[in-house]
Amino acid sequence: MVTNDYQTAAKIIKDSKFPVAFTGAGISVESGIPPFRGPTGLWSKYDPKILDIDFFMNNPAESWKYIKEIFYDYMGNTQPNDAHKFLAWLEEIGKLKGVITQNIDNLHQKAGSKKVIEFHGTANKMECIECKRKFPSNSISLENLPPLCPECQGILKPDFVFFGEPIPPKAFEESIRLCENADCLIVVGTTGEIMPASQLPILAKQNGAKIIEINIEPSNYTNSITDIFLNDKATVASNKLKEELKGII
Repeated sequence: MVTNDYQTAAKIIKDSKFPVAFTGAGISVESGIPPFRGPTGLWSKYDPKILDIDFFMNNPAESWKYIKEIFYDYMGNTQPNDAHKFLAWLEEIGKLKGVITQNIDNLHQKAGSKKVIEFHGTANKMECIECKRKFPSNSISLENLPPLCPECQGILKPDFVFFGEPIPPKAFEESIRLCENADCLIVVGTTGEIMPASQLPILAKQNGAKIIEINIEPSNYTNSITDIFLNDKATVASNKLKEELKGII
């Protein structure tokens, strides 16, 4: 494992035939979204049970009080940062086959990325727990909680994965496909602690991918599978990589 070798990292990306990105909460911190874990994380302020599926089904109004506060009042107006824009640029110039994200904040799409696999779903949609119809979140009023389905009056749930729920099958299968085919995986802002998402970079490594990791501190990957560790903020590392790539592409 080599640290802060931006020149080599850029060359690996340039020479790769099937580069893929894998992102976690750390990429969105600089957009003002706190991570869930850690001393300043959301779970230091909120009880994680609000996102437990059984608790939600039994106490939808209580869950929704905090869901609205965290994911819609607070996160709803956030904007992508230079790290999101860097990955969108890589895709635009043909050097990224897709982004697998653990985030539900829609910032990759706002930045311009087209091929985004939302491994844990999205806060951008809501699903009725009765009729299973889905609706854009911005079309649903959150004045009265829990919000109800416009079609059948069932309770609406954010279309992201709660504790106790499975990963959406299509997202799971496409993530596996991308990681099995990747010859370069750019890992940004994830600690590698959340199963089963944490296994995806390991799968890519087992299939021959070079791992370029961007993190402000070492993760579970750094001393095990990472080839180049870019020990910087996501925006700083992204801008440095972009400058290197502009000089060789």
